[in-house]
Amino acid sequence: MSVRTFIKHLPCISSLSFSRSLSSQIQIQNHETKHQIHQQQDPYSLLKQDPIQILLSIWVKTFSSPTSISFPNLTGFLSKLDLWVLAYQRASAHVTGTFPPRSALHYQTLNSLISLQNAVVRSGFRWHHKTHQFLRSPNDPPLTRPLSNTKLKAIIQSNDPCFQDRVVQEVLLMVLEPVFEPRFSAKSHAFRPGRSAHTVIRTVRSSFAGYLWFLKGDLSELLDYVHCDVILNCVEKGVKDRKILSLIKSALKGSIGIRISSDDSNSDFDRKTKKRKGATKKKILNENEPKPDPYWLRTFFNFSPEEAAKVPSYGHCGILSPLLANVCLNELDQMMEAKIVEYFRPNKLDSIWKDSISDGSHNSAWPEFVPSSGNEKTRKMDYIRYGGHFLIGIRGPREDAVQIRKEIIEFCERNLGIRLDVVKVEIEHITRGIQFLDHIICRRVIYPTLRYTASGGKIVSEKGVGTMLSVTASLQHCIRRFRRLELVKGDKDPEPLPCNPMLYSSQAHTNSQMNKFLETMADWYRYADNRKKIVSFCAYVIRSSLAKLYAARYRLKSRAKVYRIATRDLSRPLRESSNNSAPEYSDLLRMGIVDAIEGVQFAHMSSIPSCDYTPFPKDWVPDHERLLREYIRLQDPKFFCDLHRSIKRQCLGLPQDEISEIVWDYKTLGVWRYQSNDGTETKDD
Repeated sequence: MSVRTFIKHLPCISSLSFSRSLSSQIQIQNHETKHQIHQQQDPYSLLKQDPIQILLSIWVKTFSSPTSISFPNLTGFLSKLDLWVLAYQRASAHVTGTFPPRSALHYQTLNSLISLQNAVVRSGFRWHHKTHQFLRSPNDPPLTRPLSNTKLKAIIQSNDPCFQDRVVQEVLLMVLEPVFEPRFSAKSHAFRPGRSAHTVIRTVRSSFAGYLWFLKGDLSELLDYVHCDVILNCVEKGVKDRKILSLIKSALKGSIGIRISSDDSNSDFDRKTKKRKGATKKKILNENEPKPDPYWLRTFFNFSPEEAAKVPSYGHCGILSPLLANVCLNELDQMMEAKIVEYFRPNKLDSIWKDSISDGSHNSAWPEFVPSSGNEKTRKMDYIRYGGHFLIGIRGPREDAVQIRKEIIEFCERNLGIRLDVVKVEIEHITRGIQFLDHIICRRVIYPTLRYTASGGKIVSEKGVGTMLSVTASLQHCIRRFRRLELVKGDKDPEPLPCNPMLYSSQAHTNSQMNKFLETMADWYRYADNRKKIVSFCAYVIRSSLAKLYAARYRLKSRAKVYRIATRDLSRPLRESSNNSAPEYSDLLRMGIVDAIEGVQFAHMSSIPSCDYTPFPKDWVPDHERLLREYIRLQDPKFFCDLHRSIKRQCLGLPQDEISEIVWDYKTLGVWRYQSNDGTETKDD
């Protein structure tokens, strides 16, 4: 508190008492300031541990503990400055695009981190508090003079999140993610490390063969809004720390920014549009400002499927919101896992799943062959979720699918507080095809020849009936995305349009950008049966679009002339016919003035990779979880005792024992015992 503020809030007292109280207040403030300076005189001495080791200890502790246990004390990790430094590095990498080294952090930055840490630990931190920031973004210019009222009002009314909020979110995410990861179901694949949409597609191909009815549910409403009490009740099952819970509660109840009235917003919009009617200026990036995403990446993001397009955002939680969404939806995952076990009804007459859920359900010859003939079948169900969308496969009558849909709707309304319409949980038969993550799940009926030995040794050959699960990419979805990007027009016979956003780029840069896009598309459709077809279509659209662009840029009038000069993959240089005095491209390339032109990939069908049919391992877990569990086992001395006991029981020796025996024999008997004249081992006489 400054002296002016102190005088302003003083009651009316005599001059003597005023001077005494003022002097005592100044002495107290000076003492506190000296104490703080003494405490913060060397912030580098507080950096004692490696933050990776701290996080590893949290992961080991949570994965080695039972999933039913809750952690009552996590505030101690908030008091470790090393974690805050790592959170600052990650937040700075998000803002500036570069990860700053720990040794390059300034003295003032560490002091600001300590102030922010103390405010969080002592309950003095407020989310989205732009008028009182403990820590500023590395891109913000230093404040050499007070801000004007106009700039201060613009900062307060802007919806841009505070940088210090991002740092606090990073710390909470690093502490809470290892707590809830062991609790999450293996059926959940979104917003989790080591899992992606590809793991969903591979799981569907390896585990969803033989199902007739599919339930496709849409819970994206929960990603938009969920009641604060619902999230806190789910979080409290794993975390009992009051400090952590109060931070999450205050972040959930906070509103994003301050809404501006409609009249003011419209007037500002009109004022901006009037200014921008003239010539547009190119934006000049600041020194530490990251470059925007390249064109190929922005183009690929527009191809994101419906299930992956929405990311949850709750209040001021920011990057913590996906974790909180998974914590809430984990209740549904646990309920469905119990339903899978309850619904399973084996039948001895069925060719697969005769005794248990995992009996015969996985075939190394992936994709699986599942017989569809016969009256007696095992009733079975499986479930998988990606974000706010889930897919349920049912091997049984449609009445069971209707009953399960009813139970899911009741569970979501009772536990999650959202009301689902019947339209949000659709029931589809496998013959109609189910679209999930931009892939269509369907089946192909095949008639294999079954050969077996009958009584008397006679070999009998019969025609069987079965189904082969097929996962294909959606061509219509791809056409719609290209139409949205204004790269094609028409529906039944789409016609490519010139790629206008790359009009002012060189041929080498344009081809390089489109090659990266095609490589990413080929990797995205890696597990689609029609991978060659869909990637060939994307390559045709891109190649034709670039040919039309080059025809307009170099005044060649048609695509045929472009292909005649630049070949089919557009790898040869093009130049305007009016500039005949320009040096040859080979000379410019030899001098290093121009870049080498890459040919547009996948110009021929043979160059497109085939579908990846690698079998998905049964009971698959990500590599980091597998290594973590192996590390926990190695830390347990009981594991080594059991291993040593089993080796002794099987009359096997340890490598150390064998080496010691060989060394002892060499010392007592010599080398001649083990070696003869022909180099073979000799026996003892």
